[in-house]
Amino acid sequence: MNSIPDDIYTEQDADPDTLANLGPLRRLAGTWRGKIGKDVNPKADGPEHRDYYETIDLQPIDPQSNGPQLLYGLRYHAHINTEEEDITFHDQLGYWLWEPDTGLIMQSLTIPRGQTALAVGKAAPGDNVLRLQATRGPTDYGICSTTFLEEAFRTDSYKIEVTFNPDGTWSYALETMLALRGREPFAHVDNNTLTKIAEPKPNALKQIVDSKGR
Repeated sequence: MNSIPDDIYTEQDADPDTLANLGPLRRLAGTWRGKIGKDVNPKADGPEHRDYYETIDLQPIDPQSNGPQLLYGLRYHAHINTEEEDITFHDQLGYWLWEPDTGLIMQSLTIPRGQTALAVGKAAPGDNVLRLQATRGPTDYGICSTTFLEEAFRTDSYKIEVTFNPDGTWSYALETMLALRGREPFAHVDNNTLTKIAEPKPNALKQIVDSKGR
């Protein structure tokens, strides 16, 4: 929201059909697979380059209200592996959120190494490129990590660019700037292109409304 209204309690009337109200996030909904992921991460003897494959599931959630602020969104789970190892290479949970009134888009993310972030951007429903970022320090749209990560592999910024391709796939490019203890800043980068393998399911409220014929 551009400003905080005097009435911070009264909620808007929400449409139960989240898929119809996702704006620029609508094309992300569904289950996706990518097989050509590229990762560059820091190691003691220099940058390591890894290929990876992944599945990302993005499903609509019921509309969410912060008083008058109305959000529609997708809950997601990204699971990433490499051909060389059976153990999970990367696991990530979070939400993509859209505020129709302002064009605000957000991505929350949590990874099971003790780190979470909230990235923010602006977009219009027909945009083919989404750009979001989070920065260490602010209490809104920031990054929070364990003490170990703060002292050894501090994350100073996170950027993601999503591009919707003409063939129905979408691609992402990530850049996470790390402050490594005793070293120069390091740009940890990832990119992949994903193809849809399953359509999304309606959100829970939409299923209930449809079952009652309303």
